[in-house]
Amino acid sequence: MIIDTHIHLDDERYADDLDEVLNRAREGGVQRFIIPGADPSTLPRAIEIAERYDDVYFAVGVHPYDMDGFVGLEFAKYVEHEKCVAIGECGMDYFRLEGSDEEQEAEKKRQAEVFRAQIEIAKQYKKPLIIHIRNASHDAKMILLDANAAEVGGVLHCFNADDELLSLANENFYFGIGGVLTFKNAKKLVNILPRIPKEKLIIETDGPYLTPVPHRGERNEPFYTTFVAQKMAELLEMPRQEVEDLTTKNALKLFFNGFLDKIA
Repeated sequence: MIIDTHIHLDDERYADDLDEVLNRAREGGVQRFIIPGADPSTLPRAIEIAERYDDVYFAVGVHPYDMDGFVGLEFAKYVEHEKCVAIGECGMDYFRLEGSDEEQEAEKKRQAEVFRAQIEIAKQYKKPLIIHIRNASHDAKMILLDANAAEVGGVLHCFNADDELLSLANENFYFGIGGVLTFKNAKKLVNILPRIPKEKLIIETDGPYLTPVPHRGERNEPFYTTFVAQKMAELLEMPRQEVEDLTTKNALKLFFNGFLDKIA
């Protein structure tokens, strides 16, 4: 069994064949799917999908690129939904910063404010965080520590293999590993994977993005978590079944610990 802990099933690229996508995954052993919140405009679609399929869950949150949607998002309206398992994806992303130094600093400050606000929401509702960090490891880590985000924990989605973030394993955070692990240029992630505590590893796709080898260039989908599990098994010198069991146990503990009886 595999749990795809980060799959954008609400993306329009799955609109025409969602049943087929999910069935392929189920036949391959993927038995749970979590849709992260990113753009509030797609949230109704995510909820509709989660309500339609017993094995699909969702998170509510605002990606750093979609901060304009944060103010109007009624978290309380969604976070108590029985299929909502997390807050996010939220976090920090400096990859696309533009403008003058002053404009960039203003953007960083705004990202920090929205990130902190979502951490507080997670703590209020006792939900784990799904965290997006790109080119902002130090600032994001300092915010997580200062805000005592360890109280709820979460996952560093699409872990970027930054050494500075490894210590967050001691702060109740997990590390989401996806298709990037199979890329030829993923040497840093390949080298750092064995240093991540095994009890903190979970699997994700981030579909439709970051499709693993041997399907690079195609739309990513949950079935392809099997390629991630296989690569992890090779690098960690473990049987693939053991990797699947381990990462599933970890994902269940992080996202479903409060209502395991409902998904047994």
